[in-house]
Amino acid sequence: MSKEFPPKDTRHERFAFRDLQALEEKVRRLGLDIPMSDDLSPLFLPLAVGSKTLPNKLAALPMEGADADPAGAPTDLTFRRYRRFAAGGCGLIWFEAAAVRPEGRGNPRQLRLTERTRDAFARLVDETRRAAAFGGARRPLLILQLTHAGRFSRPEGSAAPVIAQHTPALDAQLGLPADYPLVSDADLDSLGGDFAAAARLALEAGFDGVDIKACHGYLVSELLGSRTRPDSRYGGPLENRARFLVETVRAVREAAPGLLIGCRLNLFDGLLFPYGFGADPSGGPAEDLSEPIELIGKLVFEGVGLLAVTCGVPALAPHLGRPFDRPMIGGGVPAEHPLVGVARWLRLAGAAQADCPGLAVVGGGASWLRRFFPLAASAAVRSGRTALFGAGRGTLAYPEWARDLAERGTLDPRRVCLTCSKCSTMLRWGGPVGCAVRDADLYAPEYRRACRAARSAASPPR
Repeated sequence: MSKEFPPKDTRHERFAFRDLQALEEKVRRLGLDIPMSDDLSPLFLPLAVGSKTLPNKLAALPMEGADADPAGAPTDLTFRRYRRFAAGGCGLIWFEAAAVRPEGRGNPRQLRLTERTRDAFARLVDETRRAAAFGGARRPLLILQLTHAGRFSRPEGSAAPVIAQHTPALDAQLGLPADYPLVSDADLDSLGGDFAAAARLALEAGFDGVDIKACHGYLVSELLGSRTRPDSRYGGPLENRARFLVETVRAVREAAPGLLIGCRLNLFDGLLFPYGFGADPSGGPAEDLSEPIELIGKLVFEGVGLLAVTCGVPALAPHLGRPFDRPMIGGGVPAEHPLVGVARWLRLAGAAQADCPGLAVVGGGASWLRRFFPLAASAAVRSGRTALFGAGRGTLAYPEWARDLAERGTLDPRRVCLTCSKCSTMLRWGGPVGCAVRDADLYAPEYRRACRAARSAASPPR
């Protein structure tokens, strides 16, 4: 498969484009493929996904709030967030990660769906649907993300890594010795059942579907790149590395018939071969999508109907998944222009959609474009590059963006995400998480607390 490398000599810069013409000229000078369309009508057509019909092709992508109670049940902040998302008008609301095991929580306040918390989740589903911008049969599709944080597990607030293989760049961040134990095959054998049990509870709580989270370096994602895992059913060749995800999808389908199965999937980890999924076998920095495309075919065969593509491991290179103006506290400015990252997202999503035309692929990663990102979204959907398009940070900052777009034909530039990485800083340093700029009364104090924690520590906790 041919590979596209980013253009040379592209320095990072902050967004400063006063009009679309200036933005498009920059895209042209960088030699990037980021089409724009001012015909937004394709975004507001219904879309069939499995037995469900979405009222439009816009998605609120998952953004963790880190505000559950100690048992993992949603709190008032969680309810507030999803009521706002629903009132905002997106046809797909992709709920944030819920850990399937206590030790798999990425923070002490991550959601967990259990028998104990199921009724609270059912109320969350009900209130989300009641708050939807459209009613009746035109309700939004609700997907719950299921996860195990793996090497980024912090169930009690301090690092408690569960790793699938030794990856030098990531091990060094956590200070892991060469003999740090890997999660055993026996543990992985039983973990799939935990995902299936959580999926059954999600069905009982009223969700339309679940996502087996396989991105951003968390456990299922790390398994996909575990070429160096020794003597394991889950390491080495792709058949083994994909085994956990494929068999878990199968287990979920059997445990919760009728539940839509989705996957948020890293197509490119940004780790050099042999450690990353989607890595170039020759050792170069660009992606090679041969294995990811093969895996997507396996997932579709097993019944996955919804795929939200993404890339990168935020703990190592956050700009891959979230092109930004400003880095997190303690982070650095990347060597590439944010538009290179936007173009990468479109390229990855387009490759997945082209290989599986019947699959509902969700694009994203375009919040850096500010008020112009719907133009890129419409061009992607109109051309068939993606079936849907979504925003994560953008929805956290501006929950009503889809409704405003439908009613006014444009976004309010005073409300769009500024890609300042404050929400990411809050998550990394203990949350709760929200937009410290657009929702400042509630979240600016939380951001200041995160900054104090970051500046008083020698190294980041995850």
